[in-house]
Amino acid sequence: MTDFAATKAMFDLPEGVIYLDGNSLGPLPSAAKDRVANMMTEEWGKMLITGWNKAGWMQKSTAVGNRIARLIGAEEDHVIMGDTLSIKVYQAVASALEMNPSRKVVLSDNGNFPSDLYIVQGLLKSLGAEYELRVVDPEVVAENITDDVAVLMLTEVDYRTGRKHDMKTLTAKAHEAGALTVWDLAHSAGALPVDLAGCKADFAVGCTYKYLNSGPGGPAFIYVAPRHAEVARPALSGWLGHEAPFAFELDYRPGRGIERMRVGTPPVIQLTSLEAAMDIWDQVDMQDLRAKSIELCDLFIAEVEAACPELELASPRDGDQRGSQVSFRFREGYAAMQALIERGVIGDFRAPDIMRFGFTPLYIDADDVRAAVAIVKDVMTNDLWDNDAYKQRAAVT
Repeated sequence: MTDFAATKAMFDLPEGVIYLDGNSLGPLPSAAKDRVANMMTEEWGKMLITGWNKAGWMQKSTAVGNRIARLIGAEEDHVIMGDTLSIKVYQAVASALEMNPSRKVVLSDNGNFPSDLYIVQGLLKSLGAEYELRVVDPEVVAENITDDVAVLMLTEVDYRTGRKHDMKTLTAKAHEAGALTVWDLAHSAGALPVDLAGCKADFAVGCTYKYLNSGPGGPAFIYVAPRHAEVARPALSGWLGHEAPFAFELDYRPGRGIERMRVGTPPVIQLTSLEAAMDIWDQVDMQDLRAKSIELCDLFIAEVEAACPELELASPRDGDQRGSQVSFRFREGYAAMQALIERGVIGDFRAPDIMRFGFTPLYIDADDVRAAVAIVKDVMTNDLWDNDAYKQRAAVT
């Protein structure tokens, strides 16, 4: 049984703050400060460039990828770290399209994170006018997996509402129709158990600065199923994805397996921070995490609805149908969230009217939920959000 009181003690949480935004940026693991400082002083500072060999910097992308693999149900040596999530989306979709050359359609839904859609729009414009990005409502994805679809690209958990796709069913449906799948796990990895191997997913990508707590701008990951690992050609053929990068050949030869999905130099400082976070994750059973997550979300929903009838639930009520977040709609959601943040309850806002709250059992417990609800009730019941200062939009919402 996972000891969540022990994991909570491993985070550097500000006094007087109830942090319900780990679904956007995870808090600081306490050990990361010393771990990164040691890497910078003892490795970078003293080893200089020899740290690539002496400190094993070059191997971190694979080593950390294997630690994340356990959380997402991936096979060993089939997850690699590096670059940003947008880069990994591009890699995965481009490779999948090339593996299905007779088809020209990428199917997604309008609950997908816009960046994923933008990346595919740009990719398809480069490939030619015959390619199409087809975007449908989340509820009708299955019936739109037709025999002209090359790639089904979905984010498993909707970033706004927390609605969760059925990965296994939709992947099977895609395969029956001759399509390949690309799953974005940005709001799944570290939020709920994922079974990429069991679902027979083809590709998956994800970030680490949300539930996995690597820090702002932390590196992304990409998964390629073993059956595709020696076939998928990386469209972004960076030098570290070369079979022999230090041979400095003028022509590209893809590396073995997942190694070919490397692009640029590994972000060693942030991988070091992520290693500290993974030490916490190594103590977590994902089934325990999921059960506690649903319990906390259900408690929050029940208490907010009882206290604040003006807030409309935007997330699925059934815990099995959502990720580890709860969203409510309110016409002045941005202002209300700013009022909450000023009073120590940090969530975030997603246009046009979503107040979003993330629940991470690693550092959030039932007492935190009840304390947060008391502040939500005060802000809503007393119209504390109705202040011009709260209605001025910041660059990041």
